Order: sequence, then structure tokens, then C-alpha cells
Amino acid sequence: MLEQPMYALDDPRALRELIAANGWALLVSEGGPVVSHLPIIPDPANPGAAVVGHLAREDAELHGLGERPVVIVVRGPHGYVSPTVYEAGPYVPTWNFVTAHLHGTPEVLGPDETYEVLSRTVDHFEAGRPEPFRLSAVEGYARRLAPAVTAFRLVPGRVVGKAKLSQDKPREIVDRVIRGFDATNPALAHAMRVPAAPSVPVSPG
Repeated sequence: MLEQPMYALDDPRALRELIAANGWALLVSEGGPVVSHLPIIPDPANPGAAVVGHLAREDAELHGLGERPVVIVVRGPHGYVSPTVYEAGPYVPTWNFVTAHLHGTPEVLGPDETYEVLSRTVDHFEAGRPEPFRLSAVEGYARRLAPAVTAFRLVPGRVVGKAKLSQDKPREIVDRVIRGFDATNPALAHAMRVPAAPSVPVSPG
């Protein structure tokens, strides 16, 4: 992913919030490449962009998990921006988005830590429900299934975060884009209201 200082997302708290809110991630490793979709959550034992996650044992073996570098792609809110929204120009269409690429070699976890990751993952995604389900409610059954799963911890050695949110446009145009997304893409509208980098000022005259 092209790194552009204007759009850089490098604040550890913002990265952690992005991960916590967008836990369905993409794991990519060398040797094919091999690609898997999987749930991740922020690592409770490490700050910033460190994560824990799990996937089927067979998939982990295909990745050679723990033996080679991987990239975990976290995709936040995103959306197409039509130049008709700008009411100015000339401009061309673009795409606004928030994402982070976490680079590193995962640590494969043992049986006890794997079960803990599974339990914490359930707690994380159940947190907003009126009556959250707990893995302990079916602990015997869950522990019988757990050996078919490989859990891991990734403390990334490199993080490339990007929040492209119309920072290159004058403030009045940014406001129009936000209003356009309010009804159709409120998560992206919210991200644009609290961007990682300021929009450029309106040129005088």
C-alpha cells in the first residue's frame, strides 16, 4: 500500500480502535500466496496494533503459521466518492477508506492460550448484545472443538495505516462529502469528522 504522509494513520490508540471495531480481517502469507479470512481482536497483553486471532488448523498449516512473515489486513469504513458531491471542480471520482496492514511473524499459541483467545473473541463480539453468550456456557463442547483451531498472537514489526478521508480537499468540500455519507455510510461520515490528518485550507481568492 502506498504510504502518503497526508493520510498516515499511525496513532497507536486509533489503530487499536480500528482493529476493535473491524475484527473480520484478511491474513496473507507467502507461498502461493495463501489468503484466509478470520476474526481478530486487540491483544490484551500488548498495546497498539498487536492482535490475537484464530483460524482452522488446516488453514494454519497451509500458511506455515509461525514460520514465515504474514500481513493482516484490517479494513475499516470505506466508500465511493462521486465528484458530483463536490459541487466544484474539475475533479474525478475517488474512494475514501480507513485501513491498516500489520506485518510480522505470528506466534502460534498452545492449547490453554488458544482456548483463552476463543473465549475472549466470543466476549468481544458479544459485548453489544443485551444478553451476551459466554463460551463457558458450553465449555465441555467448546474444549472438544478447540484442537481443530490454531490461535496466534501477532505483535507487528511494521504497521502501515492509512486514513484517506478527503484531507486533500478544501473544508467546504469535505463537509459536503460528509453530509452525503451521513445517510448512506454513517461509519465513514463519522471517520471523516475525526480524521487522522486535517484537510487543506481553502485557498484565498
